[in-house]
Amino acid sequence: MQYDRLTMPIGEAMFTQRSTRKLRPDPIPVEDLHLIMEAAVKAPNGGNHQVGRFLIVNDRAKIREFGALYKEAWWAKRWDDHKWTKPEDIPLSNKNYRSAMGLAEDMKDVPCVVFAFTAPGGQILHFCIPMGYPAVKYGPSKRLPTTETTSLNRWGGAVPWR
Repeated sequence: MQYDRLTMPIGEAMFTQRSTRKLRPDPIPVEDLHLIMEAAVKAPNGGNHQVGRFLIVNDRAKIREFGALYKEAWWAKRWDDHKWTKPEDIPLSNKNYRSAMGLAEDMKDVPCVVFAFTAPGGQILHFCIPMGYPAVKYGPSKRLPTTETTSLNRWGGAVPWR
């Protein structure tokens, strides 16, 4: 079976995941795209209604067009939220926004973008996923400790591992 290629233990997959924003331009083989989509549609969904619909774009010209729109929309949102208009406006200490800005700049060069929709009487776009092979080596992701993000039995209830 084709899913035999997915052999990473679930714990390793969960604890080594990363937001990868710097991607090499190498194309993703269509058989890999197929496998990724076969795995994606197995995700649980309410009532098993299977309303998820996907558009895979790997056409370079279309991605360049989308990249220009994505960059424009990204900066428009930064203007709305922070009145930022250029990279110099983003504080050097704000690594999250600076990294996201890098993706906005580079979206035009990613090898593939998957658009995720729902289908209740029409297609409603929810998000897009730029896909590709990492261009740099990433370390583990940084997250707040669960003692700061988790409650037990009531909001604010202490977890036993504090």
